[in-house]
Amino acid sequence: MNKYILMVFTGACSFGILSTFVKLAYREGYTPAEISFSQAFIGMGILWLLVFIQERRRSGMAADQIIAIPWWPLLLTGAAIGWTTYVYYVAVHYIPASVAIVILMQFTWISMLLEWCFFNKKPVASQLVVTVVILSGTLMAGGWLNTRAGNLSTTGILYALGAALLYAVYIVANSRLSSQVSPLKKSAVMMMGSSIGIFVVNASSLATSTHTDVSLIKWAVFLAIFGTVIPPVLFARGIPKAGVGVSAILMTAELPVAVICSHFVLSEEVGVVQWLGIVVMLLAIVLLNVQKMKYLKRG
Repeated sequence: MNKYILMVFTGACSFGILSTFVKLAYREGYTPAEISFSQAFIGMGILWLLVFIQERRRSGMAADQIIAIPWWPLLLTGAAIGWTTYVYYVAVHYIPASVAIVILMQFTWISMLLEWCFFNKKPVASQLVVTVVILSGTLMAGGWLNTRAGNLSTTGILYALGAALLYAVYIVANSRLSSQVSPLKKSAVMMMGSSIGIFVVNASSLATSTHTDVSLIKWAVFLAIFGTVIPPVLFARGIPKAGVGVSAILMTAELPVAVICSHFVLSEEVGVVQWLGIVVMLLAIVLLNVQKMKYLKRG
């Protein structure tokens, strides 16, 4: 069990470092569209290579399995995570990475709201209380209780909220996809949808981009490995063994890792109140997932 818990935790930490290194890529003149598309495209290529290797070991069952894949639901869900990545990277362009990740974490209660609106899964009173606590922690962690708030870009905040909404859509959609497809192949098809989705909304700028060079590929490979290859592979192995409830709690590691990384690598200021807010948010998110586990057991 410890091995699988470590897998999930490592995958979450891998996600957490992304925004910091995207900021470093911006310093070299690259745009959110160039970074997010190249990351998704290279990640897709690596995942399909892993699928090919996996199915060669299974003695040629690939043809039948590929035909059986529910392509459209997977592609559309992949497009949702692709748009999440792009919109989040735009947000990071305007506001500190340590603030962007805090806003992104609002997907925890937004996904609950979406399930209530579209699938009539009404939250219990305790979940609503936890949501209020998360929002309170967000005010502290985002710096809205001090003078720093006045320096934050409204555009960046709105993009980060948009990314949180898209991430919630992805999570709700992904939870309802068929589990008959192997996790690795499912990730590869979804990353194909991610690449297509990012390209569709940025076709004109990507077509005229003059930044396709070795340095961009360097960043794309790094972000693809830590953002689109390592987490899905580790989650696919670790989550079924560690359990969904425990995994959801472990995945909150993305928040402190992102803040710590942005503080030490980018020298972004993170005050005592912000750290307290992060702790409040983490405790609230853990409590929210514990409540979900209890609800599922009762069901």
